[in-house]
Amino acid sequence: MNRSIYFFFSLALIGLVSVPSWAGNPDRQGEAGAPELLMNPWARSSGLHTMTTSMVGGVEAMRLNVAGLARIPKTEVVFGHTIYLRGTDISINALGVAQRIGKNSAIGISLMSLDFGEIRRTTALQPEGTGATFSPRYFNLGVGFSHIFENKVSVGALVRMVSEGVEDATASAVALDAGVQYVTGERENFKFGISLRNVGGRMQFRGEGLSQEFQIPSFDNEHGIVANQRPTSFELQSVLNIGLSYDFYIAGNNRITALGNFTSNAFSEDQIGGGLEFSFKEMVMLRAGYKLDFGQVAQNNANAEPLYTGIATGVTLNVPVSKKEDAPKIAFDYAYRTTKIYDGTHNLSVRINL
Repeated sequence: MNRSIYFFFSLALIGLVSVPSWAGNPDRQGEAGAPELLMNPWARSSGLHTMTTSMVGGVEAMRLNVAGLARIPKTEVVFGHTIYLRGTDISINALGVAQRIGKNSAIGISLMSLDFGEIRRTTALQPEGTGATFSPRYFNLGVGFSHIFENKVSVGALVRMVSEGVEDATASAVALDAGVQYVTGERENFKFGISLRNVGGRMQFRGEGLSQEFQIPSFDNEHGIVANQRPTSFELQSVLNIGLSYDFYIAGNNRITALGNFTSNAFSEDQIGGGLEFSFKEMVMLRAGYKLDFGQVAQNNANAEPLYTGIATGVTLNVPVSKKEDAPKIAFDYAYRTTKIYDGTHNLSVRINL
């Protein structure tokens, strides 16, 4: 048994042993920051509630399990746009590029930003607004690498820069992702994956926006002083994913994939779920998934429902530009996830495979 097999089983063992220590802790909910790290801007994996730890590949793998980055023919470019919680005027824009290097490796770069629109600026003396507006800046940039070993084990690592702020206060940090995927079977039917995401340093806001000027009266006059606030630093949204899937082929190249996934959140409830994807000759794909929180089951209380209440659906249209077997393909992906409040989240992606 070669070193890659040992690595695979070691990482799997670490993941399984880590589950009790990473078990969801709702008492710490709200203590972590950078919630955008848990947002998925890509439509294909969003249609299965971001539970494709075992089977995700290409650009989208950099958001869930970077080990799948190398599972592309040559080059992949993906553009994504998300209407986040329709009715809030928040949107997500994303761009990702993955490039195969040699026979079994790939590198990729992924960018994502949130657009909050224009928010009215208010003060303690002008709670209805000053007439000015501002827009927060949430941005992250990830660079990943993945390698597939001959025994069908793939491993990957990613470094992500996280930045948040307004014009007079910013915070930044560096996060690390790591993952492994294992594929086996006559037609690579069975897939298993583990990913550990968003492990990194603490974030803390700094800038002139944290300073405030006061007037101190004295016996002869008022004197101005500037007080600098000390904001508390916060951790990132660390998460562990374990997933598996199996492909059933019917009538030739038509495929039905069944999958299951477990997510252990360091700062909220753990989650479990499953889904199905039907593919007609890899040209048209339909998918649906259901995910729930363990706390939702234990409390049996509608008020304990998470933001995403369970159902996610999606569709893909994959179009080759010519009849050649290795011709470039353009895919259009759409996903919808139901939410407890507002009108759900809509994902749109355009994927180009060269």
